[in-house]
Amino acid sequence: MEPPLHIEIERFLQDRLSHYLALLRRMVAINSFTANPEGVNSLGEETAVIFSDLGFTADTVPSPHPKFGSHLVLTRAGTSGRKIGLISHLDTVFPPDEEIRNEFHWREEGDRIYGPGTVDIKGGTIAIYMLLDAIRTHEPAVYDAVTWVVLLDASEERNGEDFGRLCKERLAGDTGAALIFEAGKVEDKDHWVVVARKGMAIYRVTAEGKASHAGSAHEAGANAIIQLADAVQRIGALTDYGRELTFNVGTIRGGTVTNRVPHLAVAEVEMRAFAVPVYEAGVAAMMALPETASVQSADGEFTCSLTVEITRKTAPWSRNPGTDGLLAVWQAAAEEIGVNIVPEERGGLSDGNYFWQEIPTLDGLGVSGGNAHCSERSADGSKEQEYCELSSFVPKTVLNVTAVLKLLQR
Repeated sequence: MEPPLHIEIERFLQDRLSHYLALLRRMVAINSFTANPEGVNSLGEETAVIFSDLGFTADTVPSPHPKFGSHLVLTRAGTSGRKIGLISHLDTVFPPDEEIRNEFHWREEGDRIYGPGTVDIKGGTIAIYMLLDAIRTHEPAVYDAVTWVVLLDASEERNGEDFGRLCKERLAGDTGAALIFEAGKVEDKDHWVVVARKGMAIYRVTAEGKASHAGSAHEAGANAIIQLADAVQRIGALTDYGRELTFNVGTIRGGTVTNRVPHLAVAEVEMRAFAVPVYEAGVAAMMALPETASVQSADGEFTCSLTVEITRKTAPWSRNPGTDGLLAVWQAAAEEIGVNIVPEERGGLSDGNYFWQEIPTLDGLGVSGGNAHCSERSADGSKEQEYCELSSFVPKTVLNVTAVLKLLQR
């Protein structure tokens, strides 16, 4: 009696795991900090070579931002009109000198593999490769019928808006899913997948006052820092955990010298929310902030003003029928192979925020790990570097392969 397909796939992946890890090690060795376009492009070239073994052709798309590298699109055309998008990104958050300073490189300890991008997201790119390799080997007719499009963002860690447009363009038509391989926790038989993400808005809040000599004409000055401090308190009070709405005042700057009443102060603020109505209410509250300006000079001749600018706006990826439909497929696959799905609504953004409304999207399909965006390491263990978990590669891929095959049977 033939073993179930998922058992055959598990054996196949386990036998080839050392090969997959060797590919990952090649990727991790390349610094691909977002603001290192040469490194990002080098990783793109290496990734194109790796996926050429699976029959993919490469297309690079320059970013509109000259300081960033090029996006990478890998395509293998199928015989049917059906299409599946597989999403990852090339960039990491670690400048080259930081990797050197912290001795942050490939390091294996037990079940953990440390290194820049091991979990966010080079490990996810290898999970895509593993999925395709398994389907090509065990279901060659399916592999040949589907058009597979692997899209890798050059600047996800900074701004994925233009990459989102690229995904919508390349995945137009009969696309069954956009599957995102950001990290997904695996613990025993529980597998986390991401079904929603918060939206984000970034604001610049500027308080304008009136400069004056702090000693001889203090009463004529209107202190912009005091006005901004009042605004900061009001912004902090807008956070509402019950509605999953948060505001973070991230930076403040103002004034020049202590013997001058400051005429200008600026704060940068980040807002996040899951639900679109809550998100829009948060935007409205911030844009109403100028109405609260009230700090005056002591002589009553001048009142400070506030201005609020939105410098970046990314809408929430809310729970929706397209994502929930994919979740149901993954749940059915999990039941078939004897594991559990844990749906997660995650606070951080991903590329999925930009296209979930046009294409059914599911996230968190990458490998498990921890300490994403961390490069520091301390002797007492209070600081540790980013890592992926070796034991998650095969189980996560078995789940993803089973689910994708179910999806394509629909």
